[in-house]
Amino acid sequence: MFIESIRMSWENIVSNKLRSFLTMLGIVIGVASIIALITLVQGARQSISDQISSLGVNKIMISATGTPLKQGLNDADINKIALLDNISAVSPNLSIRTSVIYNSKIRNNVVIQGRNEVFFKTDETLLRNGRPINILDIESRNYVALLGNNVAKDLFYGEDPLGKEITINSISYTIIGTLTTSTAFSVNSTNNSVVIPYTTAMKTLGIKNVINLDVYLQDTDRADESVDDIKSILNESFNYKDDSYTIFNMGDMIESFQIVMSMMTMLLAGIAAISLVVGGIGIMNMMLVSITERTTEIGLRKALGATPNTIQLQFIIEAIFLSVIGGIIGFLFGCVAAYVAAILMEINLTITLSTIALAVGFSASVGIIFGYMPARKASMLNPIDALRSL
Repeated sequence: MFIESIRMSWENIVSNKLRSFLTMLGIVIGVASIIALITLVQGARQSISDQISSLGVNKIMISATGTPLKQGLNDADINKIALLDNISAVSPNLSIRTSVIYNSKIRNNVVIQGRNEVFFKTDETLLRNGRPINILDIESRNYVALLGNNVAKDLFYGEDPLGKEITINSISYTIIGTLTTSTAFSVNSTNNSVVIPYTTAMKTLGIKNVINLDVYLQDTDRADESVDDIKSILNESFNYKDDSYTIFNMGDMIESFQIVMSMMTMLLAGIAAISLVVGGIGIMNMMLVSITERTTEIGLRKALGATPNTIQLQFIIEAIFLSVIGGIIGFLFGCVAAYVAAILMEINLTITLSTIALAVGFSASVGIIFGYMPARKASMLNPIDALRSL
């Protein structure tokens, strides 16, 4: 009897192709929306999380704007922080925008970053070609530079920039390397940058003190202790003035980011689920119309001995067929939409089993929930009343 109910349900769906398609359309749109939105959010979440993690969960970022009497950190402040217990390394971060010249080519609005050797040691993926800045470049204040991807393309298209010279603020710098391409979600992009030794930057670009400093920890479990030690030095340096500095603990930042992205994923999934509810209402309406059209058929089946449970089962199976088929089609459309969007957004496509189970499982649930009431109505029809239309 169960197999017969499945066969009859399928035959009714096939015999009304247009109506069945329009009924499934809401489910298709809903599932496609859920798959595409959740997949893209997960891909963007992973990409951004990787970028933040690449900055180092063992890193503390200091932004010391200072006071009117003292702006930024001097060498003495930096050395005190570097000598603190649990501090493995420090990396000054200087930044200024200016023009870069190579022969007759000019690249405006280039970010000149002043860095030290630690910047490259903590992220081995930064360097594409050549060599990084080393301690000798820092101590000797060498005029050397590394080019970001976009700067290298604009100034040295079709050429190898290594060994050539560029001009920054009327001073020539020898190019010792090029940097890898930063992704679209990079929180520390170097694509439009030129990196030079920070000591050279302070000498040639009119920068007197270090505003931003990256501090690397030996033990992340002692991060709070290290933050307190750093605050003691900064408070002393800036005479305990409020708002003279800001400290960011990257470990806390990553944790907060994960919480925010999880909430965003749930919010978008909830919005997309509204489409499934609308699709479920469409299934219910179609089933109610179908019952009205098939009143005679239901009466004949009951007169021939079909039980209310059998009638109810057939209509529930029809609703499940419509929702599951719509779910599968929606899944395929959602994957295609997510794939195209992931290429445009330059993020990795991430489709998990939980996402598939959520979309298809939810669509099947919609079929059962919204198909139950029409199925129950069909099973409760009086066969005598149903046969009066003959």
